[in-house]
Amino acid sequence: MIVYIHSAKCMGIRAVPVTVEVNITLGIGIHLVGLADAAVKESLLRTVTALQAKGFHVPGKKIVINLAPADMHKQGSGYDLPIALGVIAASDQRSMPGLGKYLIMGELGLDGSLRPVSGALPMVELAMEQGFRGCILPEESALEAADFTQTQVFGVRTLEDVLVILEEREDPSHLLIWNTESYRRALEKPTLPFGSFMDFADIIGQQGAKRGVEIASAGGHNVLLLGAPGSGKSSIAKAMAGILPPMTLEESVLTSKVYSVAGRTTGRPGLLRTRPFRAPHISASKAAMLGGGSGENILPGEVSLATGGVLFLDEFCEAPKSTLEALRAPLEDRKVCISRLKAKIEYPASFMLVAASNPCPCGYYGEGERCTCTPGQRLAYLSKLSGPIMDRIDIQLLCRPVQTTALIRGEKAEPSAAIAARVLRAREVQRQRFAGSGIFTNAEMDSKQLERFCPLSDACKELLEQIIDKLGLSARAYTRIIKIARTIADLAGAPDLEPAHLAEAASYRFLDRRNVLDL
Repeated sequence: MIVYIHSAKCMGIRAVPVTVEVNITLGIGIHLVGLADAAVKESLLRTVTALQAKGFHVPGKKIVINLAPADMHKQGSGYDLPIALGVIAASDQRSMPGLGKYLIMGELGLDGSLRPVSGALPMVELAMEQGFRGCILPEESALEAADFTQTQVFGVRTLEDVLVILEEREDPSHLLIWNTESYRRALEKPTLPFGSFMDFADIIGQQGAKRGVEIASAGGHNVLLLGAPGSGKSSIAKAMAGILPPMTLEESVLTSKVYSVAGRTTGRPGLLRTRPFRAPHISASKAAMLGGGSGENILPGEVSLATGGVLFLDEFCEAPKSTLEALRAPLEDRKVCISRLKAKIEYPASFMLVAASNPCPCGYYGEGERCTCTPGQRLAYLSKLSGPIMDRIDIQLLCRPVQTTALIRGEKAEPSAAIAARVLRAREVQRQRFAGSGIFTNAEMDSKQLERFCPLSDACKELLEQIIDKLGLSARAYTRIIKIARTIADLAGAPDLEPAHLAEAASYRFLDRRNVLDL
């Protein structure tokens, strides 16, 4: 008798169906086919040991296990549980009428316990699309999908729990993830309070830079902080995490699926609600930054893990040039495509780039006589920021060292809570503006949306023409100035763009001047 168990495989942030077929006939040996990798092949020994530990026997016959479709590579240990259930059902050791009604995944321990697998969210989405009654997952993995109340998501700890669900002889509702003790304990964990972030009130001076990062946070724009050591660049960047608004449901689902596929759970049930703040070291490789792996086992990188939030790169000009240039496509397309010989995976990469750098190797150019660098050294240092990269950075901010009197007096500035309230109001305007369009912020607008939502008056067109001629800006820089101006108008509560909004937006692109050393 052939038994069919439904499981899945993640390709990017979507899951595709995989059917585990088990047949027991006359003969000898256990045969696993279907392009399984080493981890899947090792599952046979784990499965046999787990079945024996739970009192089941492995028939001394020919057992053929096929992972269909057979032309698609299968990785990971998540097929342990489907294979074990297939052996039990095919050998008539238990009657499981519910076997074909659920999508099932899980790694088996030698004692029959279940360990988590990655990609729970895409799998639950697939179960809903395919019309299954629900999903059976290890408890820790099922916690990720606790917000999917439209279907049954079971969180199981052992093989016996799975049999309780599939035998359909008793009510298994106590195994639904939101009825488990683990779910209740996870809800009781304290969330990260707002005050845990650095507060803008504790950052002395830098009013211009604070205004710039407020605009960047409100519109999702990329920003570069340029200044001497100790001027507060890193502090301002880290304080941005405290003024970003909560994610919308669409953003939360997208970001949560990336973390689910990467196997990076947060310890709390349900979707991610706090925007990610990723700060990789500048020595990170291109594979770590963009994502990579062998074959079809391609994992998301930092640009994808920062989706919906901030990617902070400190000492930007010290990073390898190849790594910086690799950011071109994600910054423009807001997605990253990773191609291998037999696979091409696409991950979202809609993030805010926040970069911080010194203006020269010694770090003190523009601060009186302190700079010891030659003009050639300065040019070589800033030349790492190529034209295409600078085009994609919307806001460029210059951070001057704080005045001694202000530093000693420790004058308090506007707190993050007040700035966050303005940012939230501007984001709410954008949410209503872009409802149903698939984008969430002004920075994500394409040319058609720019024309629709940012009409220019004659006065605005005349001012823009003067700005473009004076600064020698590219067409990309031109559109980004309009996007920044739209965000400035949203912060001000203005329905239409005005020349003042465009003038302020253009002032944040000082590195586009023909002489980059004219700071």
